[in-house]
Amino acid sequence: MSQSVPPPQSGNPFAGGPAAAPQPYPQAPVPPPAPARNNIALGLLAALGAALVAAGAYGGLGGALEREIGYAAVGVGLLVGFVAGKVGGRNPVLAVGAAAFAAGAVYLGQLVAIAVVFSKLGQASFTEIFFENFTELADLWKTAADGMTYVFLGIGALTAFAGAKKGAA
Repeated sequence: MSQSVPPPQSGNPFAGGPAAAPQPYPQAPVPPPAPARNNIALGLLAALGAALVAAGAYGGLGGALEREIGYAAVGVGLLVGFVAGKVGGRNPVLAVGAAAFAAGAVYLGQLVAIAVVFSKLGQASFTEIFFENFTELADLWKTAADGMTYVFLGIGALTAFAGAKKGAA
């Protein structure tokens, strides 16, 4: 009589070898905590900060090139809206607030651009033109505003509204 020889041990539990000891609890990675969302005040505050930064960049770029740039207004709106949606969440108030802040940022950026152009002409320093003669600067903007100026304001607001929706997704 011959004795049967057991198959070689490969370590594979499905190959007929000894099964691995079952673990009582599977080791799943712990998900990170969810970010704070649906915080309207924080979202609006972040949108305001982004609007001020974007207005400075938009005005500096426009003043350096001495012309209005429509694509930059799109960038202002997207930045403000995306920040509002990412920080604040899905609340519709954030989209409307971001649109208002973006329109204000485009307006403020246009004023900064005018002040930069006048300071480059040697009329006075930028701070003197912008802070000490702000009412005259706003009157000059009102006089020089044409249809495209208002289109840029609308583009900034519209892209901020859409950016807030995308940022919250």
